[in-house]
Amino acid sequence: MKSRMPNAECRMPWEQPGVALPKESVRNSQFEIRNYPAFTLIELMMVVAIIGLMMATAVPAILSATREAPMRKAVNDVMEICSHARSQAILQGQMTTVVFHPRDREMALNSGAAVSAPSTRIGHAAVNAAEFDPSVTIEGLGINNFDYTESDEARVRFFANGTSDEMTLVLSSGGEYRKITLEVTTALASVGNVR
Repeated sequence: MKSRMPNAECRMPWEQPGVALPKESVRNSQFEIRNYPAFTLIELMMVVAIIGLMMATAVPAILSATREAPMRKAVNDVMEICSHARSQAILQGQMTTVVFHPRDREMALNSGAAVSAPSTRIGHAAVNAAEFDPSVTIEGLGINNFDYTESDEARVRFFANGTSDEMTLVLSSGGEYRKITLEVTTALASVGNVR
């Protein structure tokens, strides 16, 4: 009987012990496994989804910060003009006035010197005069216990000692009401809700 012994010459070169393959045959081999650093498609899709969620939550906040609603803008303008009038009266040592035109929905700081106070709102220029949006109406304007709601002009005085006239201003827009009052002894404005 003949035994079949594997012959060393019948083996493939890579099957022989101690024989190294040339580099060209390793590169061309279909069984070669390459390990390149990369992201999978699922990982990339997750990153895109996370960025999309972050943008979806950030865009409304960015838009609301850059664009003021009419009521909020009117309240902020009144607060800033009153703040500027108070600071100018104290710094210059003379009386300054804020002039309201209730029928025209306007107000302005009326001082003898040019006002160079910085804005109290980030990203906005300083406000020394304001015209309210047509959707904002002046429901009430009281100065020193007199009603000026239907007047052509009303004046609020700010004095050099840090005091002012008493003022109550009620604004409305779309069923929303805000009440702005001036504290007589400090001339500081405060905002409150009505109804």
